[in-house]
Amino acid sequence: MKMISKPAHPAGFPVLRVLILVTGLALAACAWYAFAHWLHRDSDVTWFPPTSSCDLHAAPCSATLGDIGRITLHIASMGRIDALEILPLEVEVEGVTATQVEVDFIGRDMDLGLHRFALSAGAPGHFQGQGQVGICTQSVMPWRARVILETAEGKVGSWFDFDVIRS
Repeated sequence: MKMISKPAHPAGFPVLRVLILVTGLALAACAWYAFAHWLHRDSDVTWFPPTSSCDLHAAPCSATLGDIGRITLHIASMGRIDALEILPLEVEVEGVTATQVEVDFIGRDMDLGLHRFALSAGAPGHFQGQGQVGICTQSVMPWRARVILETAEGKVGSWFDFDVIRS
């Protein structure tokens, strides 16, 4: 007669399966975090600080890219930039040939994820597209619009700060 061993707790809770599931979820979360930061990297961009303050709600903002050229960002909003509103974006590039232009909206005080919008080339030196500022979690949310140009010499960019009032 053969002896067949039986598990000590045949109807017990499957602890090993739960631990495998929890480990898999933790690895997926780590991979998502690493991938999000890889997408958001900007270490290959040469940044030029804005030369003067401006109000993106009221008028276009310009920045000099050292001795390379100049960029102007215009957000065509009706008086103010609101969260979750589709915003027409226009970038004018002078003095340098850009093959691609992107506008990136980032929260200045907190990580709100990736809000990067590629613009389409129109007339020489003119790029347009649409973008959107994410939802505001504070009554006044500080944002930064970063303009990134892809040129033959590499990526260059500048930024413009603005605030969005939660409506």
